[in-house]
Amino acid sequence: MTQRAPRPRRWLAACVLPALVAGSAWWLYQPAPTAHTDARPALASPASTGGRAPSPSTPATSTAPALALDPPAPDDPVAARTPVSLGPEPFAGSLAGTDIDGALKANSTGELIVDLQTRDFFDYFLSAVGEVAPEQALDQIRTLATTSLPPAAAEQAMTLLDQYLAYKQQALALESAPLDPARQGDPDYQQQMLRQAFTDLKRLRQSVFSPEAHAAFFGLEEAYGEYTLATLDIARRTDLSPSAKTALVAWHREQLPAPLRQTEQRLIESNQSNQQRIEIMTTASSPEQAGQQLRELGMSVEAATGVTDYLREREGFERRYQEYREALTHLQTAGLAEADLAAQRTRLLHQHFPDEQHQTWARLETLGSKAP
Repeated sequence: MTQRAPRPRRWLAACVLPALVAGSAWWLYQPAPTAHTDARPALASPASTGGRAPSPSTPATSTAPALALDPPAPDDPVAARTPVSLGPEPFAGSLAGTDIDGALKANSTGELIVDLQTRDFFDYFLSAVGEVAPEQALDQIRTLATTSLPPAAAEQAMTLLDQYLAYKQQALALESAPLDPARQGDPDYQQQMLRQAFTDLKRLRQSVFSPEAHAAFFGLEEAYGEYTLATLDIARRTDLSPSAKTALVAWHREQLPAPLRQTEQRLIESNQSNQQRIEIMTTASSPEQAGQQLRELGMSVEAATGVTDYLREREGFERRYQEYREALTHLQTAGLAEADLAAQRTRLLHQHFPDEQHQTWARLETLGSKAP
């Protein structure tokens, strides 16, 4: 018997990794160093990194250029940047009609400003690889950097791009790490491997990038990843009451950087509102009452009217479906051959539901109820 090969960890990336992105929120809250101790060129780091840069006590083996940790002063704005568009005929057809995501920017001293827009800029061009050769996409980045930025900033951008490409290649290798096939269905093992995948990815980033570039490129993602992992851990705990779990999740949410915290709060409020609407649609005594309650909840008149019309349509469908079920049950006792029985089922379906959408609803209802 051939032994089954261990499955790679790629499922982590495909199913969960994009949503969680490995790392730890403490990266965003460490005190910033007060001075550079090496002779490498400094790069400006703006406030949009989502928090302060990590402490120099965390080692990094990267050879990345050091970044100035203070955000640009109000009187030191962006002095140079790449264009917002590639024009009407970009190098890749899929980019036609789009603005360039992100930008490469330099401050008034000619240093590269590294923030999330830098990574977005790289990803915009790299997304065309496959449609065009990698060398062509990289040449576009190089051309815009050298023609739009001061020489020092352009050189720093290309150094950072080399590191980003090295990181992406090594991250793919991480995804191929094998899982134990005997344990891959175990929730505890899945949780353990998920945490390990995040830790490995964060360590990889630390080894490739300077702490400052790491925070600029991945700080917000890793903060949210750590928050999400914490909520998964809390959900699995059996020693906490529901109210204690809610309070603990709320505490972790408060530790998020402000932009993420605000977004998460809006998502929670949206989910709560949706749950209220679903409850109204489920429990209302009539479509008209549901529409009225939804309007009182803040839904627009047009949207509430659409819900009312839909609920009326479903009511009519349910009445016809009950008649259809009774006809099907009667048909089962007619003693017809299987081919004739199938033809009669189709006839009944079209007789009770002339509308194609209602026929689909009826088929789904029948499958769900295992009706004859």
